[in-house]
Amino acid sequence: MKNKISYWFLLGLAIWVVIILLRKNGIFIPVINNHFTDFITIPMYCYLIEYIMNSLLGFRWKPDFKFVLTSILYLSFLFEVLCPKLSPLFTGDIFDVLSYCIGGMIYYFFYIRRFSVLKREKNKLLTK
Repeated sequence: MKNKISYWFLLGLAIWVVIILLRKNGIFIPVINNHFTDFITIPMYCYLIEYIMNSLLGFRWKPDFKFVLTSILYLSFLFEVLCPKLSPLFTGDIFDVLSYCIGGMIYYFFYIRRFSVLKREKNKLLTK
């Protein structure tokens, strides 16, 4: 992983900022407010952990399927079970959990798996 932050991650942050500003101004777009932010949460969370581990702490680490799955379970429990019990500002929603799952699986299959396959192919070509 390079020391540069991904443009996709920055785009996700920008989208979150726009959605927060829209909410503060009373503009509510149902699908985007309710589920899109949850959809991008797992990819952004996994990317951020990967960035911190590799670029800031100096490890050579890549999230695997278990990490993505436990991230989905952890964030689902935290934001859809625990936080609604502690604060009326949060609501538990099965569709949010589904959004975490879909976002996590898309991140895994289109980012992690794709790059590991490309890396294996590159290594095969280099060893020939």
